[in-house]
Amino acid sequence: MLLRVQFGRFLSARARFLRFLMSCMMSKLDEIDLGRSAVVFSPHPDDETLGCGGTIIKKKRMEADVSIVFMTDGSRSHRHLISEEELKSIRAREALAANRVLGVDKNDVIFLEFKNGKLDENRELAISKVTDILADRKPEEVFIPYYKEPLSWSEGDHSATNRIVMSALQIYGKRAVTYEYPIGFWCHWPWALRRPTRSMREILNVLKEGLLSDLNMLKDFRHSVNIKEVLEIKRAALDQYKSQMTRLIPDPRWQTLLDVLNGEFLAMFFQPHEIFRRTVYRD
Repeated sequence: MLLRVQFGRFLSARARFLRFLMSCMMSKLDEIDLGRSAVVFSPHPDDETLGCGGTIIKKKRMEADVSIVFMTDGSRSHRHLISEEELKSIRAREALAANRVLGVDKNDVIFLEFKNGKLDENRELAISKVTDILADRKPEEVFIPYYKEPLSWSEGDHSATNRIVMSALQIYGKRAVTYEYPIGFWCHWPWALRRPTRSMREILNVLKEGLLSDLNMLKDFRHSVNIKEVLEIKRAALDQYKSQMTRLIPDPRWQTLLDVLNGEFLAMFFQPHEIFRRTVYRD
């Protein structure tokens, strides 16, 4: 038992150090970058605020054109406790309120209204809609979920969003810089999950796997935005998503973001830097 507790503390300290190391090694987006137009593709209402809310705030302060595209309606997140139509309406209102706090005009918020969990089933239609948005908005930058988001995370909509937008970019054919933001990534090893350990051999295996994971992360995440000065605004924006941050119904089955890993998951989005994997399409 003592061994597991001590090793758990070590993993927690290691994760904090790794996050600090990543932020130190990354290239920081400057004012020129922040002034570029962008479209943020969000799998569900709240992912845009979690993954790049601080970056959106800073872009709007630089008077950049920023559009937010919600791929799904979020209607199924608590369907066991509330009707899908009611929750769809609630989450749309929350999305508009949150983006108003971020500084995004309601005319720049687009709802594609696919049901969450069903995005990949509507892949071809989604690609067509996204291609039309790219042609209309002509963004210099595109923000999408990280390509290594767990396939099972949030009913697969995160990985589906990445694939759909990348396919649409190929059809669109114009140059665009993509920034991939992690969401479900923070809910898995080595960040939040604490692995049980029974022996020194198991500990060594965990450390070996962790080292390989660290190297891959340091390779992928090479760009960041310092959001320390706007963290409270980001938090205020996320608070607009009351269906995700509070229990709209006094029932313990109504899960909130704070319930995920006892708050460890949510804490990852309120670090001094938002981090991104950057690629250039048609450089």
